[in-house]
Amino acid sequence: MNWRENWRIGLLVVFVLASVVVLFAPVGALGADAGPDGGADNGTGAAGLTNLQYGLDLSGGTRVRAPLVGLTAEDVNVTQRNDGNVTRAVAEEFGLTTGDVQARPGNGSAGTVEVFSRNVTQQEFANALQAAGLDAQADGIRQGVTRATLDQAVQVLQNKLSASGLSGATVQTVSGTGRTFILVEVPNQNRSTVLDRIGDQGRVQTVASFPVERPKPDYCQGPIGQGADNATGGANATANGSTVTTTANRSAATATANGSGGTSQQGGTALCNVTVLPDQQAFGDISPVTRDRNGQPVVPVTLTADAATDFQEAMRRYGFADPNNASTCRFGQAPGHCLLTVRDGGVVYSAGVRQDLAQSFRNGDFVRDPAYQTSATNFSEAQQLRIDLQAGALPAPLDVQGEGTTQYILPSLASEFKTFSLVTGVIAVFAVAITVFIRYREPKVAAPMVVTALSEVVILLGFAAAVGLALDLSHIAGFIAVIGTGVDDLVIIADEILQNDVRTGRVFKSRFRKAFWVIGAAAATTVLAMAPLAVLSLGDLRGFAIVTIVGVLIGVLITRPAYGDVLRNLITED
Repeated sequence: MNWRENWRIGLLVVFVLASVVVLFAPVGALGADAGPDGGADNGTGAAGLTNLQYGLDLSGGTRVRAPLVGLTAEDVNVTQRNDGNVTRAVAEEFGLTTGDVQARPGNGSAGTVEVFSRNVTQQEFANALQAAGLDAQADGIRQGVTRATLDQAVQVLQNKLSASGLSGATVQTVSGTGRTFILVEVPNQNRSTVLDRIGDQGRVQTVASFPVERPKPDYCQGPIGQGADNATGGANATANGSTVTTTANRSAATATANGSGGTSQQGGTALCNVTVLPDQQAFGDISPVTRDRNGQPVVPVTLTADAATDFQEAMRRYGFADPNNASTCRFGQAPGHCLLTVRDGGVVYSAGVRQDLAQSFRNGDFVRDPAYQTSATNFSEAQQLRIDLQAGALPAPLDVQGEGTTQYILPSLASEFKTFSLVTGVIAVFAVAITVFIRYREPKVAAPMVVTALSEVVILLGFAAAVGLALDLSHIAGFIAVIGTGVDDLVIIADEILQNDVRTGRVFKSRFRKAFWVIGAAAATTVLAMAPLAVLSLGDLRGFAIVTIVGVLIGVLITRPAYGDVLRNLITED
């Protein structure tokens, strides 16, 4: 065989061999990510014999479908000059943080303002916007959030699931009943595990809490939220190479955090809370959870350069660099200088600064090495804190309990689906093979046709394994469609070439080109027809479209030309 003339066959062989390697080589085991507790990740739906991954339908798991909480005012006059003022005004009107309001400038009156709260009505939102100087009416405000917010939420959820070691999970937006929902699918995991990872907004802040003389200065913020009684207690951690002592009293934590403890009132002092790190963007590096010398789970973190400078200045301003205030944190028991880690409004960690760390604030060494450790009450909560720090916070809460739905597919049921899918695929292949042999009654024409069609399926499976595509029933439907359309194209080639006696390569090439133009036009039509399904948020139809498009491209670029070379070698004499 002249390989220069038959290079397309060689290309097909290379792709088939590469696909077999990707499918069966033990690369999945070597490349598996460690789970949150250091063990192997079991969140994938990978099969035992292959490196294929299976989605919810074929492996079992949890599906969560929920909208984001929020209202959106559209076509309002928000510009780059007034967006900050609008955000602050609306947040103050409803007692929210500026992170719960998003003003996006637009061209002219095409801006938008979003508020992420369950407790705000459309009329109240319109009134707040009017008070902020915007022309807004209640009928111009809709339920839901903007596309930019949805895209940000999808990215954050993907980061959360990836940081949790739950590979094989998918996050996308889907439309229905006039709303846009976020659809999360996690194979091989139950409801509680998934909701623990994605159910909370995950906003992490660092708050400086310290005593001040009454009346409180204007820079003091309001009380810390509902979780003040969850502060950690009785543990030690390390910050920037220095030990910081943590204490808490669950019964008195809320009163002290709110500045209403008996000691602070009788002594003429109040507790002042100031947010010194407003969100996760202040953190440049987050390391895995470890344990300190006392066995306390800790999350080593490093601040960004800009955040470290501001943080050090805040520590000096609020007295944390004063050696007399070191180790005075008795959160929930008595006023003192405490650094609080606050997650979704609840205190999960409290720490006092000791002498060496306070000195680094005083002499400026902290900005050169802005590393310290934070933690939570137990290893599981510390792990969740690390995930939130690494993945970022959702821009708005997921409304799982309201309009959201959850579904759990039993692994036993998914196993039945997998078996039926395999049987269906085998039946489809045999049906095609029998039909082709009946049609041509020539093994040298029909056998290469069946082998070529099967090689196309192998390459497509290799593609799925290589990119980590989690196969569902919609993908299986796409595979069956690819088998049918592939054989149909091969029949077009065979019929065009075999309609008359072909003995020379010149005649063969002429007829093959004619058939290939028909196949190419059909492939282009299929790709164009499927492209909207692959791009739009239409649930399972997207998986079907992706497999069909990739299968058609593999056929046109690899398998159809190779079949032409095989047929030419079998029926021509030169």
